[in-house]
Amino acid sequence: MKRNLHLLVIDPQNDFCDLPDAYRPQDPVARQLLAPSLPVPGAHQDMLRLAGLINRGRAGLTAISVTLDSHHRFDIAHPTFWIAADGAPVSPFTEITAADVRARKYLPRHPAALPLALNYLDKLEAAGRYQLMVWPVHCEIGTWGNNVHADVRAAYSHWEEASLGIVAKLAKGSNPWTEHYSAVMAEVPDVDDPDTQFNFKFVDNLAEADHIYIAGEAGSHCVKATVEHIADYFAEHHGAASLARLTLITDCISPVTGFEPQYHAFLQAMRARGVRLLQAADVLPELMANANLAPQPQLENE
Repeated sequence: MKRNLHLLVIDPQNDFCDLPDAYRPQDPVARQLLAPSLPVPGAHQDMLRLAGLINRGRAGLTAISVTLDSHHRFDIAHPTFWIAADGAPVSPFTEITAADVRARKYLPRHPAALPLALNYLDKLEAAGRYQLMVWPVHCEIGTWGNNVHADVRAAYSHWEEASLGIVAKLAKGSNPWTEHYSAVMAEVPDVDDPDTQFNFKFVDNLAEADHIYIAGEAGSHCVKATVEHIADYFAEHHGAASLARLTLITDCISPVTGFEPQYHAFLQAMRARGVRLLQAADVLPELMANANLAPQPQLENE
């Protein structure tokens, strides 16, 4: 009997990929090649390997889900939200703490946002997972940077046509008042916004699979946060042994520059909890074996 093998691809978007010029179309307004705003070194090759895995092993895949980082230009983690005490803009890759804001080192551009920003920073820091990082404006809704890497999109489109299935697409990050690294819950959920709260429906759907293969960008942030949430939920509701159903495809994941230690610590922690770490070449035989278990059409004369 064919097994339920689910591929989860986290944020395989242009803005996160170190794309060569051939993958960058011209902006008809600026008359320049479009450029990824937050390229992760190695991500383009990650996506090419992932596309190859989908193309070669697609008959063995039962389901594919893709998460999409989807932000507004005005966002608490973008430079558009903040201003320095001297009126200067806040540069990308600036870390901002609640203490910084109370000391007026950095302030929201909109004065009325100050109480909301402080409340958010206090809750974020109390959670202990991240401090607020100002990222370049990225994955802005409606832009080329928000689109899926071309090879991955083509590969999963072939899977849809061959399987008569639909790739589930899950947008995250459109609430500008909270960071949303994890695909299944914002860093500080908003009680008035269900999209920021834990996505039980999606994680329960993943739990129906015999195995979940995970790839995407970036390993230090969105992959890490998503897998941590899924692993914690699986362990709580299905037992610690259920984490063996998760596989990280490590040569289809890369970390943001400067966050390599966090990424490697994450991999070690997941391995210690029972999550498998494999490369695409190791996953392919499992997909191909599953394809051979699929029921074969009966010939007319049989």
